[in-house]
Amino acid sequence: MLNSMTGYGRGEARGAGRTVTVEIRAVNQRFLDVVIRLPRLYMALEEKIRQVIKNNLSRGRVEVLVSINEENGEKRPLTVDMGLAMAYYNALKELAQNLAIPAGITAEKLLAVPEVVKVADPEWDEASLWPVVSGALETALADLLAMRRAEGQRLRADLEERVAYIRRQVEAIRERAPEVPREYARRLKERVTELSGGMVLDPGRLEMEVALLAERADITEEIVRLISHLEQMATAMNGTEPAGRRLDFILQEMWREINTIGSKAGDLAISNLVVAVKGELEKMREQVQNVE
Repeated sequence: MLNSMTGYGRGEARGAGRTVTVEIRAVNQRFLDVVIRLPRLYMALEEKIRQVIKNNLSRGRVEVLVSINEENGEKRPLTVDMGLAMAYYNALKELAQNLAIPAGITAEKLLAVPEVVKVADPEWDEASLWPVVSGALETALADLLAMRRAEGQRLRADLEERVAYIRRQVEAIRERAPEVPREYARRLKERVTELSGGMVLDPGRLEMEVALLAERADITEEIVRLISHLEQMATAMNGTEPAGRRLDFILQEMWREINTIGSKAGDLAISNLVVAVKGELEKMREQVQNVE
């Protein structure tokens, strides 16, 4: 299954005398990193929110913004810290006297001083509020997952095209591989004839050199493994589990095999095909970094 790691979702729900809004933003990251921002009063809900995210996502940096607004917040009682207000009043009065300036102290100014007026924290019940938060969270997650799936389908189509291209190059390498020792034998015979000046050489020795090269240049195993890795990629992309990490590992193995083919074959035609495959693998590795 291919899902992109990037996406956005928003959900809103009402209940328990509150309106809850949840926004989720996700970007690429190798592992899952969840950052939750919600009002201090409701921090007890953080772990529950985190667990829901972990149950639905496996990779990416995920930022969750939770807003909780009371529908009757204006009815919350206010308290005035008279001691603090009096301390400010006396300090302002003394300052005015020392500087010989008008104090101009009013109740309005004192009420504007931080901490003089406090709004009582609303009472809330976790058992009643959590279903509301959970509803908004599930809606936001559904939006996010839909966006990630849509982007994942685009990535899958791109990867499938590249896999098909690599298959064609590998098949061309397989067809060319038997020609490598024959081409080497031809060049070796031409070189020996040129250097021997007509001397009679042991044909058995020449055949032995060709046989040794054929053994060193045999890339059959690497081709078989490379094809197997292509099949594993297709299986991973069509599976039900998140495939990002598995695809990343498979691509590393494919890179290793194609490198070995290039170094063992020593053939210009195969080298050109190897370069083409490496180019596609590099692009695929970039794409897989976006996959959950």
